[in-house]
Amino acid sequence: MKNVLVTGGGGFIGQAIVRKLIGKGLQVNVVGRNSYPQLAAMGVHCHQGDIRDLDFLKASFNGIDTVFHVAAKAGIWGTKEEYFSINTQGTQNVIAACQKALVSALVYTSTPSVVFDRAPLAGANESLPYATRPLCHYAASKIEAEKKVLTADDNGLRTAAIRPHLVWGPGDQHLIPRLLERGREGKLKVVGKGDNMVDISYIDNVVHAHILAAENLHTSGSAGGEAFFIGQEQPVHLWEWINSLFARVGIEQVSKKVPFSLAYLAGAVLEGIFGLIRCRTEPKMTRFLAHQLAHSHWFNHEKAKDILGYQEQVSTAEGMSLLVSWVGRETV
Repeated sequence: MKNVLVTGGGGFIGQAIVRKLIGKGLQVNVVGRNSYPQLAAMGVHCHQGDIRDLDFLKASFNGIDTVFHVAAKAGIWGTKEEYFSINTQGTQNVIAACQKALVSALVYTSTPSVVFDRAPLAGANESLPYATRPLCHYAASKIEAEKKVLTADDNGLRTAAIRPHLVWGPGDQHLIPRLLERGREGKLKVVGKGDNMVDISYIDNVVHAHILAAENLHTSGSAGGEAFFIGQEQPVHLWEWINSLFARVGIEQVSKKVPFSLAYLAGAVLEGIFGLIRCRTEPKMTRFLAHQLAHSHWFNHEKAKDILGYQEQVSTAEGMSLLVSWVGRETV
């Protein structure tokens, strides 16, 4: 692993991977839709373009031996066409560009949402089949993308997928800022009983898993064609974890509750209305979100430990302290 490329290198996970690779003394390239002067200043070669443009990818991948495919349309609201063109067709383009450029290893950033089939998940492992009834285009598009990546594994191009859950930490521009915003506005309510357990993944641990997967693909190759759940050593009680964060940054605790059935119904109604008027703004509640906020979804990480040698690098407690310090600096 010498000349590496990260798609989506300007995003939260992408930039963290880039910084780690630079620290290892590797030549790092980034593909993204925007310009990233802060990365260029660190010696990163930046290729500005869209992963839906196959010719652009083929030109960008020349001389690359390892690709971390992080780029995706995230979130849970948007058109089916947009999600599938970016997440599924874009991933197919990445695979084709890898094959054309004789890239040796492809590590794909997936999601546990690919197995969420409207039921709580407690200690589930990678034998769980793909969901047959995904509740959002994001999950559906990522299912098809992961399938393409894993079936592309062969002796020429080794591939693996990392499934981190609820990635958080300093630099996050999505999960934590949205939580804090809704908390400060008093718009958060506990959905369901409030006793659900979830996996969370501190950013440094997510990066660690990606690097381990790439190193494996370049050596034993035992991770080839495989997907891996990763996260903190232990799941957390979701609402206790949120309230512990709020307590440390001076936000009122979330105590009001709403039944899951009511939140789910509200999500269905809002999805219908927003879809009918073609509103691009994400509804405050969706059926997928109601499930995620009310039910347990945590996973067994033994496969990642056994094959990749994955171990938590930053504990939940340490990560929380680092996050709170970052939030304090951001709000000054």
